[in-house]
Amino acid sequence: MQRLDVKLYFTTRQIPQLKHLPFGDRMQAMRDAEKRLTPPEKLLLNLLKLLIIVPAFALILRASDDWWALVWAALLILAYPLVLTPIQHSFCAKHLKTEQTQGDV
Repeated sequence: MQRLDVKLYFTTRQIPQLKHLPFGDRMQAMRDAEKRLTPPEKLLLNLLKLLIIVPAFALILRASDDWWALVWAALLILAYPLVLTPIQHSFCAKHLKTEQTQGDV
């Protein structure tokens, strides 16, 4: 059985390949790695985004009936970067390895 080894990185400083780079270079490397994401990875990220955004807007629409819906919508919107950033960083980290080895050659 194959083990799925996924590390979650909450900041770009935690990614070993980017640890030594300044902030601007880390962001550029992440943008380049994001362009290399495979279609299934992009699809999964977009579905996760929808799973957070759609309920938030549905709760905002219910705010006229129940004002607590605004609180839940705000919590969902705050959860958006907390959930998606580590997943996006871990997907991009896989593509940074190939970028670094190609740059060294």
